[in-house]
Amino acid sequence: MTEPTYSVEKECPVCQQKFNVTRTRGRQILVKQDSDFCSYFRDINPYYYTIWVCPHCGYAATDSYFAELSVAAKDKIAKFLASRAVNVNYSGNRTREQAIATYKLAIFFAELITAPASKLADLYLKLSWLYREGEDEEDEKSALAIACEQYEQALSRERLPIGTLSEAAVSYLIGELARRTDQIEKALLYLGKVVGNPAAKLEPRVFKLTRDAWHAARATRDGKKVPAEAVAD
Repeated sequence: MTEPTYSVEKECPVCQQKFNVTRTRGRQILVKQDSDFCSYFRDINPYYYTIWVCPHCGYAATDSYFAELSVAAKDKIAKFLASRAVNVNYSGNRTREQAIATYKLAIFFAELITAPASKLADLYLKLSWLYREGEDEEDEKSALAIACEQYEQALSRERLPIGTLSEAAVSYLIGELARRTDQIEKALLYLGKVVGNPAAKLEPRVFKLTRDAWHAARATRDGKKVPAEAVAD
């Protein structure tokens, strides 16, 4: 049987040393997806391996922009790491706890170089999903709240689309994360913007998710108990 992960050599953009990263093999089979886009897969959780960590200097970032460092960002990270001894190695198969540690490292370096809010939002959102998998509700909500705040900043400051997310999708996600973290008035504000936008109907899935979330948020505001996954795709 083919192993679900494999190793590939990469070069760190900060220290220029080579190291091995673990990647998932092929496309994973999707089992279900939560209303905040957290996906569940049949064989392996690819979120465990999204963050690459250099064992030589400690620099960490998502695989999609690990090498995309400006000269100024690279110098800032190198200066920070210059007087620090690093002893991290996240190659090979990871546990959930190790995956969480890699996301915390990636968040640290993203904040150090003042990365765009959208990148921080994505990191915090995926971190919250790992906490969810471990049924750590308190840390999950904390990460979700920060992701919500960062997406809000990204929506007002960054060019759209944000990654693969349209304006309607980002507004929906802000509203849904606000709903999940008991910020009901904020949830209704953002969800209402999407529901009331005729252009949003051109994205049927986003529109349906938004409408369901809006109804769930209203029910919560009216004192009715609504589970997190009241929003169903």
